[in-house]
Amino acid sequence: MYLRILVLFFLNSYVTLGSDPDPVQDFCISNIEPATNNNHCKNSSTATVEDFVYSGIKSSGKFGSTGLSAISVNSNIFPGLNTLGMSFVRADFEVDGVNVPHFHPRATEIAFVLQGKVYSGFVDTNNKVFAKVIEKGEVMVFPKGMVHFQMNVGDTPATILGSFNSQNPGLQRIPTAVFGSGIKDELLEKAFGLSSKELSKLKKRFAPH
Repeated sequence: MYLRILVLFFLNSYVTLGSDPDPVQDFCISNIEPATNNNHCKNSSTATVEDFVYSGIKSSGKFGSTGLSAISVNSNIFPGLNTLGMSFVRADFEVDGVNVPHFHPRATEIAFVLQGKVYSGFVDTNNKVFAKVIEKGEVMVFPKGMVHFQMNVGDTPATILGSFNSQNPGLQRIPTAVFGSGIKDELLEKAFGLSSKELSKLKKRFAPH
């Protein structure tokens, strides 16, 4: 009996620790002023509707070399999200634009196609690929921690809106993590069958900016 209770306790603890903690108040708007008495929340009596509205994703941001523009909306730039266990992203794709394989270690993502046609998918831990072209109005989910990717396969620009079940989902792009992180050259050459010249090109291309 006691063993059963102990097992249930640890299972409940595992589930609880597997996501952002539940808030213990209506909201906790991040306090941008120096915290006093360890209070990291803005006084709720001074909150206004503007604390819960963000206008920074009305249009696309700056496009990178892969034809992708991504604007993250998290509690760092939208204090009203603090402690609510969620965040957001707007991703715009030029024609043939790519969101390179990447993953979010702390969140599941739901992606909604606002416009365009996007080849979208993820790879599970058995290296099985789940991918298809999704179009305007369709939604795809990327399970927590799974490597996923997107590419605009239409003739016009595409836009995706993504929602995460964590206020800090984290992001690791596979090419940058492998070739731009400072892993020893000898290991990468052996792991990928690359010459030192080929590796040098990849490291230069994916070096952090």
